[in-house]
Amino acid sequence: MRRLGHNFCRMTPCKHPMKLSMVSIFVADPAKAFRYYTEVLGFEEVMFMPEAYLAIVKSAGAGEGAVSILLEPTEPEGIAIARQYKRELYEMGMPVMTFSAEDIHATTAELKDRGVVFRKDPKQTSYGYEAVLDDDNGNYLQLIQLT
Repeated sequence: MRRLGHNFCRMTPCKHPMKLSMVSIFVADPAKAFRYYTEVLGFEEVMFMPEAYLAIVKSAGAGEGAVSILLEPTEPEGIAIARQYKRELYEMGMPVMTFSAEDIHATTAELKDRGVVFRKDPKQTSYGYEAVLDDDNGNYLQLIQLT
């Protein structure tokens, strides 16, 4: 077995690399979150089975193979540590996920017209622009535009 240490540049690419297919965001109510992510934020449905607390979305127009987001329930039978993790990140104002936009100002304006609350309006940074929005489910999401 090869030890990683600090010589990352000496590593050879994997012959059979993994591909990111799904990530999750903790939410108290997957059905409520699903409605917000699809009807307000504009994501597309991948799978929705409210009776099984299963809600999966993806970016609109992303096509086959797009990374999906599992709206992971913390209630009614969720894991206590997930509720604590989610609450503490929110209290710190830390985004749980980052999305990109071609025109952050236009995207922000459109989302505000849909009722989305921004914790931080677009601000120029060393790498482009960033904004932070509240997903109405106890999470902050970061929106960036790279320049």
